[in-house]
Formats: sequence, structure tokens, C-alpha cells
Amino acid sequence: MEISIILKYGLVLVAGVAAGFFNVVAGGGSLITVPAMIFLGLPPVMANGTNRIAILSQNITSVNSFRRKGYFDLKTGLILGATASAGAFLGSSIAVELPGEIFNRILSVVMILVLLFTLFSRKREGDSDRIVKVPLLAVAFFFVGIYGGFIQAGTGFIVIAVFSLISGTSLVRINSLKVFVVMIYTIPSLLVFILNGQVEWITGIFLAVGNSLGALFGTSFTISKGEKWIKIVLTVTVSAMAVKLFFF
Repeated sequence: MEISIILKYGLVLVAGVAAGFFNVVAGGGSLITVPAMIFLGLPPVMANGTNRIAILSQNITSVNSFRRKGYFDLKTGLILGATASAGAFLGSSIAVELPGEIFNRILSVVMILVLLFTLFSRKREGDSDRIVKVPLLAVAFFFVGIYGGFIQAGTGFIVIAVFSLISGTSLVRINSLKVFVVMIYTIPSLLVFILNGQVEWITGIFLAVGNSLGALFGTSFTISKGEKWIKIVLTVTVSAMAVKLFFF
């Protein structure tokens, strides 16, 4: 019995490290952690809620790391974070009422769509560090917040897409704002899950430690271009998990 518990939390820790790294460098870390917790026995909605502990911890770590490196836009981050938080509260309220089987089906479809976006999108490395069209971004981030509050998985890719379409900002600046905004909107989202009894704290703490470690590695790595192997790992892992979630 003890061995199985050690193995369970060991797997949660490893999944958290991988997820924290992926989330900072690009996105999609929750495509690993949420299905992993479901496979380890957590009900789908509780896995979704528990994941928010790790997301909050990971982004606090990453924001601090970006700030030390000189990438910290407080004003824009607070504006986008405020509208995203309103959306996240709405999205989380929907998520806690969703039957587990339906959540699994939705998650599996989202996983495949996000994977396709990851494989076929091109990041705009040469863009400016300037943030433009902030009011339009604020409106867009309300809808980003709804999605993030509801399912979270793949939010990083959506943030990159929104900035690419609206603001033409560099990848490093996008990632620094992404982790700040997600940190802010995760607070009301996590509260909704806590109030509805959909958080498993021990698993969440182990996951948070893993995500925070992964975020440290990811922040240091985020300005490099070595993401080819990440796409390979995500392709294999996400495809297998999506098929299992949808059909079994």
C-alpha cells in the first residue's frame, strides 16, 4: 500500500515538473496533469480543480523569475488580469456543475485541437516588446478567462494566439504577461473549486511543487528555440491520453 502511495505522488510530482516547464515555454502543461490525475483516480472535475493549486504556484514562481530578468509589465498585466478574472469566475462556475463523463469528452477534444495548434503554429520571435491595443486585448482576455476557468488546458497557446492576432508582441514579452495574467485569474477560479469541494489538497501540493520546479526551468529556457523535442513528447503523450479519455 505504501509503495502505491509513493508511486502515485511520485508520478504527480514528475507530471508537475513537465507541466510547469511546458506551461512557461509555450503552454499545454495541464494536458498532462489533469488526465494524469484522472488516471490516478481523481474524479474529472476534482482533477480540474486540484490542478489550479499547481497553476497558481507555478505562475507565482515564474512571475518572480521574469521580474528579476526585467520582464514585468504591472499595469498591462493588471488590466488583462482583471477582465480575465471575471471570465474565469464564470468558466469555473460552469465547470463545477459539469458531469465527469462530459468533462472527459470535452477535455479529449480540446487536447487534440490544442495539439494541432501547437504542431502547426509558428511563433513570432522577431516582434516588438511594445504592448499595443490594450483595450482590445482586455476584451479578448475576458473570453480567455472563461476558457481558462472552465478547463485551463491549452490556455497558453490561446494567449499566444490572441497576442499574435492583436498586438504583435515578442514571445518573451508574451510569456511574461501570460504567466502574470494566469496567476491573477487562477485565484477566483481556485476559490470556486474550493467552495464546491472540488480540490484534493495533498495531490495539489505535490503537483504545485513539481509545477514550480518546472516553471523555474521553463523561464530560463523560454528565450531559446529548442522546442522541437517538446512537440514530439506532447504529440505522443497527448494523443494517447485523449484517445483513452474519449473512448474509455
